[in-house]
Amino acid sequence: MAGTPETTDTPPPSAEELRAEVRDWLARHWTGLPPNRDVWRTSPERTAWLDKVVDAGYAVPTWPAAWHGRGYPSELAAVIEQEFAAAGAAGARQDKYNIAANTALKFGTEQLKHDIIRDVLTGRAATCLFYSEPGAGSDLAAVRTTAVRDGKDWVVNGQKVWTSGAATADYALLIARTDWDAPKHRGLSYFVVPMHQPGIDVRPLVQITGESHFNEVFITDAVVPGEYLVGAEGDGWRVLQTALAYERSVMGDGARASRNHTLADDLISLARAHGRLDDPVLRFHLAKVLALRELNALNNARAKADAAQGTSSPVMSLGKLAMANILHAEAGLRTEIAGAETLLAGAENPEADDVNFLALNAFFTSIGGGTDQIQRNIIGERVLGLPKEPEVDRNIPFRQVRRS
Repeated sequence: MAGTPETTDTPPPSAEELRAEVRDWLARHWTGLPPNRDVWRTSPERTAWLDKVVDAGYAVPTWPAAWHGRGYPSELAAVIEQEFAAAGAAGARQDKYNIAANTALKFGTEQLKHDIIRDVLTGRAATCLFYSEPGAGSDLAAVRTTAVRDGKDWVVNGQKVWTSGAATADYALLIARTDWDAPKHRGLSYFVVPMHQPGIDVRPLVQITGESHFNEVFITDAVVPGEYLVGAEGDGWRVLQTALAYERSVMGDGARASRNHTLADDLISLARAHGRLDDPVLRFHLAKVLALRELNALNNARAKADAAQGTSSPVMSLGKLAMANILHAEAGLRTEIAGAETLLAGAENPEADDVNFLALNAFFTSIGGGTDQIQRNIIGERVLGLPKEPEVDRNIPFRQVRRS
């Protein structure tokens, strides 16, 4: 496959050798990128850069050479991540966070991997998640969107909601019901759906921030190639857990920047600009938030190091829940610092607009990727070992499950 590094028996370099190599490579190739204002589209300049990163093996260094990687252990891959971060360069270590690429590598057919992995890594192809439905948000095992086999392909019908980026996506990662006679967790299958086809109707939903990144999607007789079944038929719940772990990992690492890119993005700079940095009470709360951010980063690093590629870790839920709480705490601090100015909004008041935007957007992390309540259940049951909540419908055929 074009652009794929050849398999090699050359022993890996030492950390010092690799660090020198990456620094030299970045010095020769990295010149920065123009601001990317649209979070759902990759600019041509960024795609051209990501092509170079993928070809160098830095995008997914722990992956096999046959799939753009270097087969490095996580310790060496961390060196690449550190050098890219020091240079402010994008695109490295997607083996830690790229939901579609990692899921396809672990569970996808050879055809699917050839069709989408490179395009997803370079941003040529955008993806979205066809998970939540009306009546099946917190309980994803209750989805009623169906996939029915038609020859070698599958035909999908149903509705999804709260789908971020659906309006610009090229592929959707879909969880759908393929067996109504199996219990709800065992009757599901996972697919990659080509978005540019008849039968995919995307309708934007206006959010509290005034944006329309979320969508409801109506699916009518959409066709999925047989090779785009991810994992085995009926094994969709296991595949979904892996994909969700990557999503929660991303959400546990941080949040969106403000839309006007003012001092609101930096709590310390904001406090200094408003003459509040010497306020002892404010300093206490500021130090607490910054300490929690550092602790959460260490926790996420531990979770990612412990999880093998293509597996899920319940510890990711701890980071995701913690980040949601941190963002709400930061929102309160920004509002306290800016004071009455936060009563203003709009482009003519960019800093106040950003403070309010970040406060409202904090609720996204509390809901997307599984609500805070769902994360608490996961942590209680799978991390702390507490008893599971009763599930009276867990082991009966899904067609017998009562519905409201």
